[in-house]
Formats: sequence, C-alpha cells, structure tokens
Amino acid sequence: MKKIQLMLLIISISFLGCKKRIDDPPSSQPDQMYFPPNNSTAWETKAFTSLGWKQSAIEDLKKFLTEKNSKSFIILVNGRIVLEEYFNGHTPTDTWPWNSAGKTLVATATGIAQQEGLLNINNPVSQFLGAGWTNEPMAKENLITVKHLLTMTSGLDESSDLVIKSKLTYVADAGTRWAYANVFQKLMDVVSVASKQSYESYFNDRIKNKLGMDGFWDDGLIFKIYNSNTRSMAKFGLLALNNGKWNNEQIINPSFFSESIKSSQNINPSYGYLWWLNGKTSYMIPVVKPFFRDH
Repeated sequence: MKKIQLMLLIISISFLGCKKRIDDPPSSQPDQMYFPPNNSTAWETKAFTSLGWKQSAIEDLKKFLTEKNSKSFIILVNGRIVLEEYFNGHTPTDTWPWNSAGKTLVATATGIAQQEGLLNINNPVSQFLGAGWTNEPMAKENLITVKHLLTMTSGLDESSDLVIKSKLTYVADAGTRWAYANVFQKLMDVVSVASKQSYESYFNDRIKNKLGMDGFWDDGLIFKIYNSNTRSMAKFGLLALNNGKWNNEQIINPSFFSESIKSSQNINPSYGYLWWLNGKTSYMIPVVKPFFRDH
C-alpha cells in the first residue's frame, strides 16, 4: 500500500474533553462552530497562544513532521485554523491523493444516494450492475449486497489490486469473511447507475460543491482516486466532526453517518462503512500485497 505522507488532524477542544491543568489559563465560553465559505478561500483563524499551547511544543511538532517527510499539516479548533504548515516544497494549492482515506468519500456518497431514495444498501449489487458483474457462480454473486461492499465483506478474492471481472472470484459467501480489497470501487458504479449520471458529477453536486472542496477524481493505474489540497481534506474532516452537518445543512443523514463510524460487522469490529475505527476489542489489518503482481 502506498504510504500517505500528507498528515491531517482535525481537533475540537470541546470534543476532546481534555482535563484542565492547574496552570491552564482561565477558560472562556467555547467558540461557536465555524464553517468556511464554500465560494472563497477565506477561512477564519485562531492563535494557538490563545489556547495556552506552548511555542516549544509547536516547534517540536514541526520538526517531527519534517523528519517524517510530511507534505502538510493542519489543526482546526471548532472549525478555525490554529496551525497550518507545509513541508518539502508542498504548497497550499498543491493537490495530493487521498489514497485509502478516499474510501470515506465513497461511503458518504453512497449514504446520500440512499437517503435520496436512489438505492438501498441492503439490496444486491447485481440490481444495479446487472448479472455477471463478478466471476462468481450466479447464486454466490446474488448474495453480495451494497452493504457488503461498504464493509469489506463481499467474500470476493482480495489478492488482486485489479477490479476487473476475471479477478472477482469466489472465496467465501458474502458476509462470512472480512478482507480489505479494492472491490469497494464498484460502489462508484452503483451510485452512478442509481443516480443516472457519472459518479464524479454526483459527488461534486452532493459533497464537493456544498463544502467548497477543491479536488477531483483521477483514474489511477489500478483504481480511481481522489486528489485535493490540504484545506479540502480539512473541510471533509470538519463535516465528519459535525456528524455530516455543514453549517445549517445536513449533508449526510446523521443515522447513516453514525452507522458508518460504528462496527459494521462482528468479524472485524474495527471497521465501519469504509471507515477505520479506534478503541475496539480486536482488529484486522490489510494484507500487504506485492504491487502489480498481476503483470
């Protein structure tokens, strides 16, 4: 798997619930949640000194980020930028691939399609992609639902990075096995068919444009991947922090978002709807595979 070098951290002081130290400055009323406008580059900031953060600790953090070959790093507190840094020639306008983090965008778009009545995640994938979208026996293919793609439990062979019919072969019945695989990309096709438009067009209208993100889906060597600047990543993080709500608009149904960040099955409790989860009793990790083994 390609290592993501761009680091992103979204922090809400009220959300963290940190204990107050005796030497902390007197507390004041927390700031109201802020959402940057979606039609400009304006973004409110807040001085980290006003939060009682130590300058020396900030400098140590920057040194650590530089040593780890980070591209950028941003901290928000209640939506306002407290720290924004760029390293190794990366700039605020440069884009960077989201890689695996982009799965959360796909899950969100799928959830929006469901709330609009375009699909039901409990329905078979073949309802949208037609019979024979895999190389499985028909009876096994019909077991695979949209939810199985959201939870990495399709039962399809994960050993190939290529999402083509000849590689989508049977390993186990859907829902009985968890394996991290690229077949989730078929969700983009499901959303496209259900919405009767290209996936990117649907994504742009329902998510990108509402948040004012500056990004695009690019056909990579083996899969479609999202690219954006750092602030666009932070905007989606802010959306997630607010349970799918952006300013006064509920972009993604809160019940679906809540499902997304909870254990989606019992096989790997540390996985939701294409979201990795912390703090669970057990976890499974992706199997590291040789790049382009199929060539």
